[in-house]
Amino acid sequence: MYEITPNILEKEWTEIEKKIELVRPFAKTIQIDIADGIMVPNTTFLDPQPFKKYTKDIFFEVHMMVDNPLKYLQPWADAGFKRFIGQVEKMPNQEEFVAQGQLLGEVGLALDGPTSIDAIKVPYEDLDIILIYTSGKAGFSGPPFLSERLDKIREIRAKNSTISIAVDGGINDQTIVMAKDAGANHFGTTSFLFSNNPLEQYKKLKQAINLQ
Repeated sequence: MYEITPNILEKEWTEIEKKIELVRPFAKTIQIDIADGIMVPNTTFLDPQPFKKYTKDIFFEVHMMVDNPLKYLQPWADAGFKRFIGQVEKMPNQEEFVAQGQLLGEVGLALDGPTSIDAIKVPYEDLDIILIYTSGKAGFSGPPFLSERLDKIREIRAKNSTISIAVDGGINDQTIVMAKDAGANHFGTTSFLFSNNPLEQYKKLKQAINLQ
């Protein structure tokens, strides 16, 4: 199943809410990116509580670019989030993160741009999704797409034909086709989506991959 997901990375709740309101009429899933300034040199809004206003009606996932994502699982689950994706680079125990995540909803691991797929130490079968950052390094929206990142998607897809593979970083109506052809089926979009009318940009992405 193919899915296009608006990604929101902001420092202030007012900006997050503004974007949620823009995409809620058409988005089936919304991804919230959080950063603590340790794993990446950026800090975002980190309070899950205000999201309760929306999580009953929309499927929310959180992408944790933080030190020890495990400690963020329960608070974000309590706020109604259903999918939890943690960066492996600052994750002391992948097995524990995945086990706890499975109890709370869907769970996945994320690889920063330079990180090899060998950094994933748990069986793919234990994961609902793997996220590949397709720009340089995670933490900011706007960096360009790097086609060499597609090799990681191909490697994962060769090992597992059913797992969801998400891409995040530089996704537009051209690069989404490259990512799909490499084996990705879950496409996160930030700068492209919000650079113009989000609904029209969303339609362009759907048309690019023939998504009904």
